[in-house]
Amino acid sequence: MSPRVVGRDPQTGLGRAITIVDGRIAAIDSVDYAGPHYLSAGLVDLQINGYSRFDLNDGALTPERVLALTELMFSLGTTSYLPTLVTASEANITSGLVAIRDARARYPLVAKAVPCVHVEGPFISPNDGARGAHPAAHVRDADIAEFERWQAASDGLVGLLTLSPHSDEAIALVRHASTRGVHVSIGHTDATSTQIHAAAEAGAVLSTHLGNGAAALLPRHPNAIWAQLADDRLTATLIGDSHHLPADTLLVMLRAKGLDRALLVSDVAAPGGLEPGIYQQTIGGRVQLWANGRLGTPGTPYLAGAALPLADCVARTVGMTGFSLAQVLALATINPGRFVGDRGRLAIGERADLILFDWSDGYERLAISQTYVAGELVWAR
Repeated sequence: MSPRVVGRDPQTGLGRAITIVDGRIAAIDSVDYAGPHYLSAGLVDLQINGYSRFDLNDGALTPERVLALTELMFSLGTTSYLPTLVTASEANITSGLVAIRDARARYPLVAKAVPCVHVEGPFISPNDGARGAHPAAHVRDADIAEFERWQAASDGLVGLLTLSPHSDEAIALVRHASTRGVHVSIGHTDATSTQIHAAAEAGAVLSTHLGNGAAALLPRHPNAIWAQLADDRLTATLIGDSHHLPADTLLVMLRAKGLDRALLVSDVAAPGGLEPGIYQQTIGGRVQLWANGRLGTPGTPYLAGAALPLADCVARTVGMTGFSLAQVLALATINPGRFVGDRGRLAIGERADLILFDWSDGYERLAISQTYVAGELVWAR
């Protein structure tokens, strides 16, 4: 008998059943269902730096650690994700890429969950503010040759590259990477509006955690945030954890871009999921995690990454914006899925990446009950 997953449609609240055959959705039917669980496509996160002490960026990444992190992601409702390697030496970035490559080769579940890798930096602004928590010592000029060395070492695993288009060399890399099928995202930048639009013309398609990785003081206009909001060629990735963007800012950004040109990311780092306290991490060094999920530099107003998974960001974004659960789920499933081979879709013939979860108005997280990847039950509460 073909597996059948039953839950509530987040848009209508009515029951629906999904029949799975050979790991794919074979049928979607309306059914009577009075249970508490919602049924959705699995979450797709384009930016994960680590979680629960599993750090992708400490220079000692192993395939086993990638597998452990992947299994944690399943428990949080994320069925596809991009391991994100940040600004570091070329040797550290390359070793991380090789470890993820080997994890995909060794573990079928990693291969299913990790379509490619996101490299965020090192070709970003060297200036304070725009650089964020990335280490200044390893920020460097855009280099096509280095990008090609990454791809050679990892069998072409880099699928998303975040850079700052503040130089002619960076624009050239945008064009080069885009023609090779890599999605280029603008981030950690103090580029001019002209340079932002030139990057989009050269092939950039995303803005990395728009509104963050920017100087605390900006010209009223023009500036890099306005330029990215205005350019319809750029889809905005946004951290909806209630710490990185105030509710008003998040709402205005979503209205400006439209719900079809925006998506949620977690940008979660190694202290995520841990008890409140002081931690040492690769991104930002000595950091403090508060009970409300804020991760920052102790004694300052500055953030140092994120600590809440995408399921929490979905719930908090509903609360901050007033958009419906179904609308916000699209920002964490269909929309990011477009950048990783059209994952995150509930349609006949699509891969059966599914989650069952509980949620009510006012909840700050989706309580995941079951997670399916390619039709296989990989986690159950």
